[in-house]
Amino acid sequence: QVQLVESGGGLVQAGGSLRLSCAASGSTFSINAIGWYRQAPGKQRELVATISTTGDTKYASSVKGRFTVSRDKVKATVYLQMNSLKPEDTATYYCCTGKWSGSSYYTGPSDYWGQGTQVTVSS
Repeated sequence: QVQLVESGGGLVQAGGSLRLSCAASGSTFSINAIGWYRQAPGKQRELVATISTTGDTKYASSVKGRFTVSRDKVKATVYLQMNSLKPEDTATYYCCTGKWSGSSYYTGPSDYWGQGTQVTVSS
């Protein structure tokens, strides 16, 4: 069992910054990677960024250069630093466990999701 709790969302103006946190507990040794997803009303869920247990990171083209994912192994927490926020970044952000297989990242029924944290960027 793994539990994930997101926090750090809020309301910011365009160009502002937020740092989201994903705190993991339970059987964290079983985690291969953590992914950040976001979903806005009327839009499909989008994979934003991932970080592996070894620290390797990947980003969606829409956020590359603006968002940074990092980890604190002692606190078992993954962070998503979001800079230069745009209104189109408005969404509910979720962290989840997952894994890389070749060049693809996926989650499945055995993976775990947090409750989500709302990010709203005003124009």
